[in-house]
Amino acid sequence: MTRHITHTCQGTCSRQIDIELDEQGTILSVAFAGGCHGNTQGIAALVRGMRAEEAAERLGGIDCRGKGTSCPDQLSRALREAL
Repeated sequence: MTRHITHTCQGTCSRQIDIELDEQGTILSVAFAGGCHGNTQGIAALVRGMRAEEAAERLGGIDCRGKGTSCPDQLSRALREAL
């Protein structure tokens, strides 16, 4: 069974992240709405097939321009909420 998660971003250029996880917690897909298109596509491609726990750990705390968060950090937060 696939889980669909929608996360509303706070403090970033991206507005929303849509995530699909399989029943083992592996990331099937990630799609960002807004943000730097190339960067968000790159993040999505890198985490595809990765365990959600590992992706959340690696991406958590990344800062963008002193905002206290970033698109990768928002993905980390969404994954942690889902777990």
